[in-house]
Amino acid sequence: MEAMLPISESQMIYATVIACIAPLLSFALAFVIKKLAPAISILGITVSFICSAIVFFAVWNSGSVYHFSIPWVDFSGFKINAGILVNNLTVVMLLLVSFIALLVNIYSVEYMQHDADRPKYFAYLSLFCFAMLALVVADNLFLVYAFWELVGFASYLLIGFWFTRESAAKASKKAFIMNRIGDVGFLVGLLIIYSQFKTLDIDAIFGAGNLISSSFIHQGNWVTPFAAMPDYWLTIAGLCFFAGAIAKSAQFPLHTWLPDAMEGPTAVSSLIHAATMVAAGVFLLVRIEPLFNETVLTVIASIGLFTAFMAATVGLTQNDIKRVLAFSTVSQLGFMMLAIGVGNSASAIFHLVTHAFFKCLLFLGAGIVIHEMQHLKDKYKVDFDPQDMLNMGGLRKRLPVTFIVFLIAALALSGLPLTSGYLSKDAILLSVFDWSNLKGGVFWAFPVLISIASWCTTFYIFRLIFKVFFGEFRLPKFINATIDLNKIHDPSNWMKIPVIVLAVFCIGFVFSVSPLSLEQSWLYSVFSEQHEANAMLHLLVPVYINALSLLLIFAAYKIYAQNSFKPNMENSWFYRFSYNQWYFNEFYQAVFVNTTVWKAKFWYWFDMTVIDGFVNLSGKFAIYSSYAFGWFDRNIVDGLVNFSALVVERIGIWFRAVHNGKFQHYVVWMLIIFLSFFIFQMIF
Repeated sequence: MEAMLPISESQMIYATVIACIAPLLSFALAFVIKKLAPAISILGITVSFICSAIVFFAVWNSGSVYHFSIPWVDFSGFKINAGILVNNLTVVMLLLVSFIALLVNIYSVEYMQHDADRPKYFAYLSLFCFAMLALVVADNLFLVYAFWELVGFASYLLIGFWFTRESAAKASKKAFIMNRIGDVGFLVGLLIIYSQFKTLDIDAIFGAGNLISSSFIHQGNWVTPFAAMPDYWLTIAGLCFFAGAIAKSAQFPLHTWLPDAMEGPTAVSSLIHAATMVAAGVFLLVRIEPLFNETVLTVIASIGLFTAFMAATVGLTQNDIKRVLAFSTVSQLGFMMLAIGVGNSASAIFHLVTHAFFKCLLFLGAGIVIHEMQHLKDKYKVDFDPQDMLNMGGLRKRLPVTFIVFLIAALALSGLPLTSGYLSKDAILLSVFDWSNLKGGVFWAFPVLISIASWCTTFYIFRLIFKVFFGEFRLPKFINATIDLNKIHDPSNWMKIPVIVLAVFCIGFVFSVSPLSLEQSWLYSVFSEQHEANAMLHLLVPVYINALSLLLIFAAYKIYAQNSFKPNMENSWFYRFSYNQWYFNEFYQAVFVNTTVWKAKFWYWFDMTVIDGFVNLSGKFAIYSSYAFGWFDRNIVDGLVNFSALVVERIGIWFRAVHNGKFQHYVVWMLIIFLSFFIFQMIF
């Protein structure tokens, strides 16, 4: 599949810019013309999709890389340009994001029909799309970081869209804070890269004739044409960028925000989990892959493996339909990270694309189920959780279209033959087996654990299907009420058409003329590097993975659809460990949240008791001192002054009495004074 649309470079650049700007204009107009917000949002993302398609068919597999930039920041020698970089990776992401976003926007018209804040919802959705589209075409890491942060902010707005719910407000704050933790690492990585290469231009650093290829390790130093530093900084730089990806793509240990993000509208969940926010981390790592040394790649593979395994085991026991899918996303992102770590980024991108379609479909299908359950809750005025699978059952007869598309998506998620997931997951599993075969030793634990994660994926998604769509409808038993099942039905075309379109893209033929042959995939072949593979592994791995997957589907059918037997697992330690999500939330609550709250309370007490106490004591001391000095001033100082004045006054009065104009008085006083003086002289 090669470029088939001849357009000029300037036309291609204009189309790329329009693809990014159109959702931003929709964001602004949706606040101005609120009644037309859904139409404006759909129009904006439609324009974006058309332009993305034009760029895709002009660039895909053409061997060309288009880079356009203009001066932006020039401050004391620090220069950054603003521009776009278009290559195979860019156009795939552009087309994927805009197409998925278009379907989600169409779906949202009915899903959010009765919401009072619908205009704001579509505005936020457009802002989210703009941020992600701009992120994938940004030509330098500084711009990537800026739009990376904007994606996080837009997700905060959407996750907390129903902010009057305390759980939604907490979930949005949790997502925002945990992503900021990872973004500190991203920022440090930027500073290291700039100090080494004096530029953040992606094409200059990682493109053809790049600066990375001209750097080398010599005598313990990482040397580039511009600078040199100890070689461990190369590892630190890689780990810093990976830290940003860990947060954005919900990898251990910063994965706990993503399941809580289910508090937002289901359509938002589908977009976040499919092709936007969580995909940004995988996209970034593939974009800068030449930076990673062997140590960083091993860390990426290890974190990806653990995340995939851990999240898959958690998905086995969850009863909230959206939470099962959320942990599925965490697990599948772990698969992608593992693929990058073992050096097969082509399979990571391939799985990112196929995962976008079947995971978006799973969430939109779950949204239909929740939508219908919510209608029952509103109609019959009863209190129950519309997302709890324990309240469901037998819905395939009432939601036939939803059931069929959901089943197709589940088959793709399980990686069964003839689905898109079979091709992309097969690519990851094979690369892990090949990598472990070369590494040997303890690294053989990688294919074992990732195989278990794959089987867990199959079991929990079919557990969901059998609990929701098979058996009897269990809600009436829980609420002790008679429910008219005719009230449950497939939705209108606004919600039905997007899921049908997504179901088509879950079929293997879309990505390969031979849906059982990975090598014939038009997408995978462009990104993959030809290397010698172990033919025996490539033959046996798909067989043993899918054989056990089919057995697990049969077991899930017996347990949850036919109730033939029910393993008593609820009281086991494994069930509790899985149901409580490995107790990560409790651990973080105890170690970080409670500690932080305790510190805040302590310092509040210290401020109120010690600091304010000292200030208040000082104030009281000043007041009492002023009272004392006031008394001293009034009684001692003023008393002395007044006494002196009184003495002078009395003396004055006495002398005034002496001067009465009588001569005989003067003679007497003169005689008294003379005698007094004479006596004084005699004595002293």
